[in-house]
Amino acid sequence: MPELPEVEALAHHLREHAVGRTVSRIDVASLSVLKTAVPPWTELHGHEVTGAGRFGKHLDLVCGDLHLVTHLARAGWLRWSDALAQTPLKPGKGPISLRVHLGGPGFDLTEAGTKKGLAVWIVKDPQEVPSIARLGPDALTLGREQLEQLFDGRTARLKTALTDQTLLAGVGNAYSDEIMHTAKLSPYATVGKLAPEALDRLADALQEVLNSAVTRSVGQSAARLKGEKRSGLRVHARTGLPCPVCGDTVREISFADKSFQYCPTCQTGGKPLADRRLSRLLK
Repeated sequence: MPELPEVEALAHHLREHAVGRTVSRIDVASLSVLKTAVPPWTELHGHEVTGAGRFGKHLDLVCGDLHLVTHLARAGWLRWSDALAQTPLKPGKGPISLRVHLGGPGFDLTEAGTKKGLAVWIVKDPQEVPSIARLGPDALTLGREQLEQLFDGRTARLKTALTDQTLLAGVGNAYSDEIMHTAKLSPYATVGKLAPEALDRLADALQEVLNSAVTRSVGQSAARLKGEKRSGLRVHARTGLPCPVCGDTVREISFADKSFQYCPTCQTGGKPLADRRLSRLLK
């Protein structure tokens, strides 16, 4: 799933390559990705791209007084081309859901797999997008004091809190694992009961992990971002491999179609976590 660093890098790529160009045509291959009907997507035709930004994990393409907002969900991606094919898309065929023509160049919004979550809104104000209106403060803006205020009195587990977009925006499954590992904290820690020194480590890890990932990602081509993300991970998606800090075996907790990874030595006092606690983690 694209998270804050990758979406920030995609926004940077669009600012570098799309701003100043005019939307010549939009092709929609999957009507289900469009979550708004008014204004229609054809309203964007002829609009100049004037900016690109990010709201949490939402990508915002600014076209004058209109915004094309995208949430890439778990398996969505933006695929840029300097010479976009002009052949009309066939509805329901292939991974491409929507294509934005910008003269010769442009980009496709794609989604792999059968479980579809890619979503696109065309709005005059990004706050019209319900999931943006509910976002908590951006994770990159949070210092130690703000984090303590957000967690005060909460009984949520740390893994749940870090990925709750209404609490803090931008962190998903992968980077939450990396942040907890860097902070040496258990995914099952109760956020409202974190000791002051634990909060210190968490605040530092939040900024260290995200800023490092943004630095690695910004300036990369869209095609290379997924590989760049994987190359920087220390525990996430590394089940069974040695922890690069202590050498212990990275463990996994699985649930439904998701999982998270952690190091027992670094994070849980050497004790593997029990799956039976997962039901409480996910509430």
